[in-house]
Amino acid sequence: MWLAFGRECAKIDDMKKEVATAGRILAVLGPTNTGKTHFAVERMLAHESGMIGFPLRLLAREVYDRVVALKGAAAVALRTGEEKLGSDQAAYTIATVEAMPMQRQVAFLGVDEIQLCADFERGHVFTDRLLHARGYHETMFLGSDTIRQALKRLIPSAEIITRPRFSTLSYAGHAKLNRLPRRSAVVAFSTADVYTLGEIVRRQKGGAAVVLGALSPRTRNAQVALFQSGEVDHLIATDAIGMGLNMDLAHVALAGVHKFDGRHQRKLTPPEVAQIAGRAGRHMADGTFGTTNGCEPLDEHLVEAVETHQFTSLKALRWRNSFLDFNSIEKLRHSLDAPPRHPGLIKVRDALDDRSLALLAQRPEIRSLAQGRERVQLLWQVCQIPDFRKMLTDAHLHLLSTVYRHLAGSRGTLPNEWVGKMIARLDQVAGDIDTLVQRLAHIRTWTYLAHRADWLIDAPHWQGIAHAVEDRLSDALHERLTQRFVDRRAAALMKGMREQGLVASAIEDEGQVTVDGHTVGRLEGLRFTLAASETDLGRKVLSAAARKAIEPELIRRAEAIRDAADAALTLDEADRIVWQGSPIARLCHGSHPRRPQIRLIAGEEFSPRSVAIVEKRLGRWLDDWLTARLEPLDALDAAARSETISGSARGVAFSLVEGLGSVERSIVAALVRQFDSEDHRILKRLGVRFGLSNLYVPALLKPAAIEARTRLLRIAEKRPLAIPPAGRTSVREAVAPDLAQKLGFMSFGGFMVRQDVIERLSAGLRRLARQHRVFALPLDLAGEAGVTRAELAAIIEQLGYRRVASQDAQRPDQSTEHALPAYCASPRQKERSARPQDKGQTVSVHSPFALLATLKGAS
Repeated sequence: MWLAFGRECAKIDDMKKEVATAGRILAVLGPTNTGKTHFAVERMLAHESGMIGFPLRLLAREVYDRVVALKGAAAVALRTGEEKLGSDQAAYTIATVEAMPMQRQVAFLGVDEIQLCADFERGHVFTDRLLHARGYHETMFLGSDTIRQALKRLIPSAEIITRPRFSTLSYAGHAKLNRLPRRSAVVAFSTADVYTLGEIVRRQKGGAAVVLGALSPRTRNAQVALFQSGEVDHLIATDAIGMGLNMDLAHVALAGVHKFDGRHQRKLTPPEVAQIAGRAGRHMADGTFGTTNGCEPLDEHLVEAVETHQFTSLKALRWRNSFLDFNSIEKLRHSLDAPPRHPGLIKVRDALDDRSLALLAQRPEIRSLAQGRERVQLLWQVCQIPDFRKMLTDAHLHLLSTVYRHLAGSRGTLPNEWVGKMIARLDQVAGDIDTLVQRLAHIRTWTYLAHRADWLIDAPHWQGIAHAVEDRLSDALHERLTQRFVDRRAAALMKGMREQGLVASAIEDEGQVTVDGHTVGRLEGLRFTLAASETDLGRKVLSAAARKAIEPELIRRAEAIRDAADAALTLDEADRIVWQGSPIARLCHGSHPRRPQIRLIAGEEFSPRSVAIVEKRLGRWLDDWLTARLEPLDALDAAARSETISGSARGVAFSLVEGLGSVERSIVAALVRQFDSEDHRILKRLGVRFGLSNLYVPALLKPAAIEARTRLLRIAEKRPLAIPPAGRTSVREAVAPDLAQKLGFMSFGGFMVRQDVIERLSAGLRRLARQHRVFALPLDLAGEAGVTRAELAAIIEQLGYRRVASQDAQRPDQSTEHALPAYCASPRQKERSARPQDKGQTVSVHSPFALLATLKGAS
């Protein structure tokens, strides 16, 4: 059987090769918006006859109308599964790919979107046209460059030309729904998501057109007309807009990057993203694409691929045997299961018609009728009746079974009374959106059946009936969609303001925004705030006019900030960056305490481009601001990462960096004990001072540095911390010891003292302790440190000196009643004095600094 079948296929292939060699084969490849379709139509009309197959009925109808306008209705025929217009003898035929009349010989033949050869459901039909459909003078395949390699393998004689995109497509990043620009489309991948997004946009923008794959062409065209006319400025759609809809879109925003493809949930492929994004920027107008509604950011490699139109080539095309054996159901199924005769082709096993055949063949009443070649071929034709719901349900199988039993019966046609009853059941315009969508799917199937003239007694009559019902349902669905997703009053007001300037708006010198002389809000810095009384819809529309007025002003301000001198930017007490007296950004906790994040204080009107401009300028300014104040920290950070110094020196440098320029000596004592003279020299060259209580960098105790440290610390710790007054050596504020340490101070309960001052006090106290066994409270040191007598006493005791009762320390000019307190060195203090290099300090072997210290031996 296979041998005979192969000979038959070979004969037909030879015949096709003869046709193929008679004319030129041209592949015109490129991204969206390259004018490929227009070019193909022009080429077809240059011949005496021609045919072009399109992937969608909608697109076929659009091109048909265009050719009719050029050549007249008598010269053009339209052939789709649901629509047949014009004569079979018309010079030019516009068709869907499945409905192309392959028996016709034409001078020119074209197939659009030929990369759909790889489509899971329909790919085998496109592959059949690629291999066998030819014009006797010229054949043209249009599509994406991803099919180039496969086309070269299968049709080596084909000429391939590449057409560049007319306009530039660029990535605009993420934007909230209410910040999307006008003429935007939001693409989601489920009906529920489309509905949710549509309702949000209705509340925020006045309305949106809605496009779903389940809509009829009439409903889809009506919704697109809402958008094209400017009645609404936004379109919410599934990926159905990726093909067959040419609109004036400026921006496409993806609300997700995963879709259910009929088998499983998966991530969009780069060509799919490009097909959708390519709807933006039609003709010579540039377009942008991005994400919205919390969608995850697009990978940079994906963005680059879409912007440059560089994608991985298709590895294999879907194929199914076109030369079928109808002698029996078994032979038909065997011929459908025939293997491909070309490399790079994958056999289709589970197309909808194939699955329908397998299920119907299990029914005894069907098998009994499907006897003989004609009956089997009829069964196959019935299995190809489309289910516009895209799922093989029991209801659809029941319809197929009933149709076949009527056609295989004694009458050989579908009974008029049954057809009328089935169509009448669908002729109801009541119900919600989902109900109407279901009825439309069913009536479109009956529209398809009505165009099978050999199956009906009066096919033209039923075509008219089915089309009328489809039109009524389509109009009702369009009305329901518009009612739900468009606030026509608000949309009309907004359109009027935009096109006719119904209201005048302005920005006053003080930032007040007025509409028709009434204040509706205030523009401060980069943020627009609506007046509290703006609540009703009409006032919101007026506010939209105000927002329109501030858009150019916001662009001007962004550019002014970009060009501003560093001195024009300052920080206020709330760690906000201020420009021209208004806060424009806030410093927030970032990935590292020394690198805070900049968060713009901007309204929804501030465009993504302006955001990028300002963020870049403020980032550069903040880097310079921090470097000017904390430059020694950068040098210490570099030392901590260097391999040229010892591990113990790196450990101390790291601790200083983590402490923003200071560290308690006891914490790094074990590391310091392992220092050699070179380690000391290195850190001293980096500005490190080795004190009795702390290691610190004097340059980082200057007022500007302390201000920077305070800001970084309170941002990172999310705690309120006041910036110490410039030049003050002591601050009367209760600050936790760990925070005071990082500020460059030592905490003493209710006050803190700068570390360099503490070190001077420590040195003075040590001298006194060496000279006198017991010494009185040194009031001269209190004045030097800027503390009171009581505060000095607290400092002395916290530094480890013990208070004693001694008459020896009493000053001669004072009575016993006014004697100063006396102090002596505690045992611990004596030990530290005897061993100034911390020989007695013990650090746990589990300390990270103990581990760092071991690096010295390895360096």
